[in-house]
Amino acid sequence: MSQRQACKAIGCCRMTVRYQTTRADDTSLRQRMRAIAQEHRRFGYRRLHALLKREGYLINHKNGMASTLVAARART
Repeated sequence: MSQRQACKAIGCCRMTVRYQTTRADDTSLRQRMRAIAQEHRRFGYRRLHALLKREGYLINHKNGMASTLVAARART
């Protein structure tokens, strides 16, 4: 059965099946953020962003905020 026929049979778009993400792997960044958050529990996402920027990480402020929330959940 071809991909086109299979997608038509299950009712989904072929582009959904063929999608390849281009997102960068940021596991080292997340691990470092968790380490800083464990070390300095009172630091917010802005201060963590500043520290990571000083260490040479390229991080978007929106991504940093989301990662900080994940790190905060891991602390509890």
